[in-house]
Amino acid sequence: MNRKFRDAWQNFDFWLFGAVLILSIIGITLIRSSIAGNLDLEEHPRRQTIFLGLSLVVMFVVAALDYKYWITLVQPLYLVVMVFLLFVFTAEARFGSVRWLEVGSILIQPAELAKISIILSLANFFANNYKDAGKPSTIFRSAVLVGGLVLWIFLQPNLSTTIVILVIWGAFLWITGIRIKFILIAVAIILLVLLIGLLTGFSFLADYQKDRITNFLFPDPEASYGETWNVDQALITVGTGGWFGQGYMQSTQVQLRFLKVRHTDFIFSVLSAEFGFAGASLVIALLVLVVIRCIRIAQRANDLFGALIAYGFGVLIFFQTAVNIGVNLKVLPVTGLTLPFVSYGGSSLLSLMLGIGMVESVAMRSPSKHALSEQNATGN
Repeated sequence: MNRKFRDAWQNFDFWLFGAVLILSIIGITLIRSSIAGNLDLEEHPRRQTIFLGLSLVVMFVVAALDYKYWITLVQPLYLVVMVFLLFVFTAEARFGSVRWLEVGSILIQPAELAKISIILSLANFFANNYKDAGKPSTIFRSAVLVGGLVLWIFLQPNLSTTIVILVIWGAFLWITGIRIKFILIAVAIILLVLLIGLLTGFSFLADYQKDRITNFLFPDPEASYGETWNVDQALITVGTGGWFGQGYMQSTQVQLRFLKVRHTDFIFSVLSAEFGFAGASLVIALLVLVVIRCIRIAQRANDLFGALIAYGFGVLIFFQTAVNIGVNLKVLPVTGLTLPFVSYGGSSLLSLMLGIGMVESVAMRSPSKHALSEQNATGN
């Protein structure tokens, strides 16, 4: 048993671990700069450092456990997350929505755990129903599985996480072989919802969500303040960085606090202003490396359940990265999605590291390169 355990650690993906660790350290560094002397935020770098330490412990513990154990925990975790999401509605609203549970001085966002639960639930579901994945009945059952959590997230209201989970669901349907006609039906439904939204002024959304969409689609060129302030300042901040940036803690846009929400949603703008195109490219490259390693681990996995776990987290990190950067560059409406491993947020960092631990667990229990070479040589 001990030898088998030691052999498993030989497959530990140090490229994946190194990339997420470097990204997390960069994140803490940028958070320290982004507080810009704000006394209300001065504890954020220390808190993020504590969460990073805790998250690394969680990652290694989860990696050490065989990912197959999670099969027995899929349903209990799903129910626990649902209970947390229901408890959220008893909490105090913050920033126009109810998303956090307050435990002492710590804010916990159950929607982050919902992403973990959905990936595990869908991985288990499609692994057990792979041969029938393209059937309407299977698609409907998977929709019910997703809807059991996403409904409560949408009602918070939390449209961004709702979209993330729906994208993850769509990615699972795609990878398990959904038929083209169902893809066309889904596209038609999305277009219909957008058309209804435009005709009704997106009346089914919260006021701040409607403002974000309408200001993106129909911006007021004469508006200097108000709803467009954050995205305008983010774009200006990105532009001030040039090729190599203005230097750490030297960006006037950041240090004079023209840029708001700079330690979470718009931390990519802080990165671009202080370290320029070169620094931003490095961080993007590290995030791309994380996604590529997840996909490669999925390809080498021993079974479909493990492959879908790695694939699901790769999709999650890719989508959040693309959307966050898109918002900072003003090519997408503001969503509230953070930049993985970099933005401030204990719940986000902890859930992402837990996910990386699961991916590492899959990698550690997959055939090694040596074993694969032997199998190819023998024709097995």
